[in-house]
Amino acid sequence: MALVTSSTSIVTTLRAAGCVFAEDEAQLLISAARTPSELASMVDHRVRGLPLEHIVGWVDFCGQRMAVGPGVFVPRRRTEFLVRQAATIARPLTDGRRAVVVDLCCGSGAIGAALSELLGSCELHAADIDPTAVRFARRNVEPRGGRVHEGDLYQALPRKLRGRVDVLLANAPYVPTGSIGMMPPEARLHEPMVALDGGADGLAVQRRVASGAREWLAPGGTLLIETSTAQASETAGIMAGAGLAASVVSDEELGATVVIGSRVRE
Repeated sequence: MALVTSSTSIVTTLRAAGCVFAEDEAQLLISAARTPSELASMVDHRVRGLPLEHIVGWVDFCGQRMAVGPGVFVPRRRTEFLVRQAATIARPLTDGRRAVVVDLCCGSGAIGAALSELLGSCELHAADIDPTAVRFARRNVEPRGGRVHEGDLYQALPRKLRGRVDVLLANAPYVPTGSIGMMPPEARLHEPMVALDGGADGLAVQRRVASGAREWLAPGGTLLIETSTAQASETAGIMAGAGLAASVVSDEELGATVVIGSRVRE
């Protein structure tokens, strides 16, 4: 009965703080806490606006628990669409070999790690400029046999990957600088700005990713970039300008949009 009372109290506290899914969050916090004092601290952090995933230390992404924590971007459910699209493309490319996959702007590394799970095996590389992201990415990527590199986009990657990448994934920041202030507090106050701010029009990092893609993609290789519905045509134009055959796919249920650019075999 004490546990039920505690749970009820936590739900009431979370609901008063504006947590829409207070019942589910309460159960997650209760299951994650090792002691009553730790539980109280977790509830306090949640009431103060910290992302639930940062508090419990993981996020459910593509059916896998991925490690996250303070200072790292929390992968959104819509990004599972990016992973599924990449898996559909990668499977027939391999011809019995392991696909070479690169996850740029990898954050926690959840995208590359989830794709590796779907493929069963791949040569996985992930890269991010943020040391905190790299630390979490290593926890998610390295147990799956991948490697994580720290640095600015392609500068972080081993030279041996030039012209060998079958699937290049980039959930690069695409929020325009002027729109950051309109994001939910959980994101703009607790996630790294480098993972959110896409420059004046939101496409600055996407341009840099697209401009270097052909040098790294294998013939027939593919670049996939998550973007917004409103930006999709511009993102596709950026890819086309970088010499890639571009198309747009979306999932209305998830609110997800991905632009796919292929390096045509020459």
